[in-house]
Amino acid sequence: MFDSIAPDYDKLNHILSLDIDKGWRKKAVKGIADTSIPLNVLDVACGTGDFAITIAQAAAPGSRITGVDLSEGMMEIGRRKVSASGLDGKVSMEQGDCEQLRFADGTFDRVSVAFGVRNFEHLETGLKEMLRVLKPGGKAVILELSVPGNPVLQFLYKLYFLHILPAIGGMVSGDKAAYRYLPSSVLRFPKPKAFTRMMEGCGFKEVTSRSFTFGICRMYSGYKR
Repeated sequence: MFDSIAPDYDKLNHILSLDIDKGWRKKAVKGIADTSIPLNVLDVACGTGDFAITIAQAAAPGSRITGVDLSEGMMEIGRRKVSASGLDGKVSMEQGDCEQLRFADGTFDRVSVAFGVRNFEHLETGLKEMLRVLKPGGKAVILELSVPGNPVLQFLYKLYFLHILPAIGGMVSGDKAAYRYLPSSVLRFPKPKAFTRMMEGCGFKEVTSRSFTFGICRMYSGYKR
């Protein structure tokens, strides 16, 4: 599915979010590139590389960002964007299953995910893998869409997400099923308190949740001790 929509994914993503998604990534990066020393970062479900590139641009010299995704179609576009940004020596992307990462225990200082965990088939398995590859003291930062708590905003959000977004996305990309899947995956995702508890249950410590833009997006953070 993601291979199918890859050519139009970035354009539609920014149009349908009114470019607000760029601001969310910049805020989340402050919780990742929060040190002046080089970091080894894993960007899970990296897609077309927007988050990996934003992290690389903010991280200290000498940092390495490794992107992992199942979709070669998405990463093909991501690699071109990395080269165009002059970041070939700082960002790499490889195909891999986020629920079965090839990396050894304690490899990374940071693990990041932007709008990808809701696509995990087994969410807890993916979270445990992220924790496993973190170094002790390492930090995971997860950015994900959510449903606003305010009833009026929730009504408008669902109207847009379930009807307008699939119509526009399907018309531009030619894949209506994909743009019906994307909003349904957000609606199925655990609510903030439930996801926070899930992260804690998987072993993350000091888990926090921060709301962006009236609760349309949330940033979750947790540490490995």
